[in-house]
Amino acid sequence: MAMMSESADLDRPQLRWLYLEPSRTMAEVAMLPISQQFLKRAPMGDGHPVMVLPGFMAGDSSTGVLRRFLTSRGYEAYPWELGRNLGPATVGYEGERIAERIEQISDSHDGQKISLVGWSLGGVLAREVAKRAPDAVRQVITLGSPFSGKPETSRAWPLFKVMAKGETQTQRFRELVECIAVPPSIPTTSIYTKTDGIVHWKNSIEAREGHTDNIEVRTSHCGLGFNAPTMYAVADRLAQPEENWRPFHREGWRAFVYPSSGH
Repeated sequence: MAMMSESADLDRPQLRWLYLEPSRTMAEVAMLPISQQFLKRAPMGDGHPVMVLPGFMAGDSSTGVLRRFLTSRGYEAYPWELGRNLGPATVGYEGERIAERIEQISDSHDGQKISLVGWSLGGVLAREVAKRAPDAVRQVITLGSPFSGKPETSRAWPLFKVMAKGETQTQRFRELVECIAVPPSIPTTSIYTKTDGIVHWKNSIEAREGHTDNIEVRTSHCGLGFNAPTMYAVADRLAQPEENWRPFHREGWRAFVYPSSGH
């Protein structure tokens, strides 16, 4: 029976990582004061606007640490201001409420393009909105986002299914799942961890394209927004020139901090 249970979970995150999510996340938060010197080495930005999208069942308070860090790097970091992320029930099936928020922020910056940083489900939504409005989005960065593979492999799927109230059984939902693995036409980076207790890391790997990248970090799913190497990598990606975006490089000390990058 144990072998049958294990084989059934082969495409899901290991249970040990799921059970350790709370303690590992608290450890990341506790490490933040010690990480400040490291984070001061992160590249400064050019001041363009950045919107951070929270994960499933989370709101803007969960992204506060990341947004404050991005502000310290010179960006105009914005919350999404759409309340708790319940997926299409919150943002509209076409992501129209996110698009409206992007337009609102862009208008306050004389039409400047916005970068989107999305955590978990927030990253999936950011990618889809960027596909529909590539002229309004500068780049997309996802943190532990399940944009490939089967959604049922996520440990959050049972709750998502309940909150969706039958929507997951519709044809339009199945069609959406089939297309979300395709990256936007703009620079897109996935930051993931192989010890993610919610999303299987293989479901967070970008397809090989000239404008896509993958960066591995060592943390938990819920700790991504508090993890210093993750925040550094986000700042590094955002600092890329709009017309000269390049993949993440792991030379020198970075090779010890980031287990792998690229495809």
